Amino acid sequence: MVRNGLRGRKQQYKCKDCGRQFLGGSRRDKSQVISDYVEGKQTRAQLADKYGVSVRTIERDLEGMRYVQKVSKDKEVVIQMDTTYWGRDFGLMVIKDAYRNKILRRKYVRHETIAGYMEGVCWLREHGFRIYGVVIDGLRGLADALKAYPVQHCQFHQMMTVRHYLTRNPDIEASRALLSLVGSMPRMDKESFMGAFEEWHVKYKGILNERVQDRRMKTPPYMRPKLRSAYFSLKRNMKRLWTFYDYRDRIIPNTNNGLEAVFADIKSKVRVHSGLTREHRMKLIDEYLSRHY
Repeated sequence: MVRNGLRGRKQQYKCKDCGRQFLGGSRRDKSQVISDYVEGKQTRAQLADKYGVSVRTIERDLEGMRYVQKVSKDKEVVIQMDTTYWGRDFGLMVIKDAYRNKILRRKYVRHETIAGYMEGVCWLREHGFRIYGVVIDGLRGLADALKAYPVQHCQFHQMMTVRHYLTRNPDIEASRALLSLVGSMPRMDKESFMGAFEEWHVKYKGILNERVQDRRMKTPPYMRPKLRSAYFSLKRNMKRLWTFYDYRDRIIPNTNNGLEAVFADIKSKVRVHSGLTREHRMKLIDEYLSRHY
């Protein structure tokens, strides 16, 4: 008997009794096909060529991916929550154990909503989890909805918000000073940062509150609305930017970077398999996350 290769080359056989001819060969291991697809960088067409079958056969093999929600046995957690998107209306909302690198719950959503996050928190409580802290990215109103827990506003997201308003190269001294201060946040403690922030306000208060000179208007607009937006964003979130500092015994991360790394990993995997339908993309994401997180 001729040994068949990996590509599924067939050997022709003939039955001596009935004369019927048929092709024989090695069977594909469907679990290996799924592993090659999820872990590797091969497209469905490349897998079809590798195993010597049609693309549709590979697609049928991939239908064997069946995600089952597993509930973590570690019930005392600090959680990180955020949503990432593919396009405008296809998002993945994730709640992750900050230190065990486990995804506790995920849900496909069209939009990021407070109700969606609170549904996830309720699910965790119903399954016996004790939440000692929450890290969020700054969705307006979410911190108030989570007021029962210590809430950490991601410092990195706050830095990006300020940079969005001021740009990377501000044209006035006040903006440059505020941008520099925010960039120093990870290297400062709470008291030092808040003191420096107050000093900035004292020094640049006049510039911050300067209005357009137009006597025709009863209340002229402010000269620098983006600088004001950056300042008030910091002021509004100041207390929650330092929750990790106030609850040092709970070891709460000061950023959501651990979750952002998971999102980057998922997107790099999905990017390899471009052109997937939404259903197939969800199957790929579910299988990959169940294997790694």
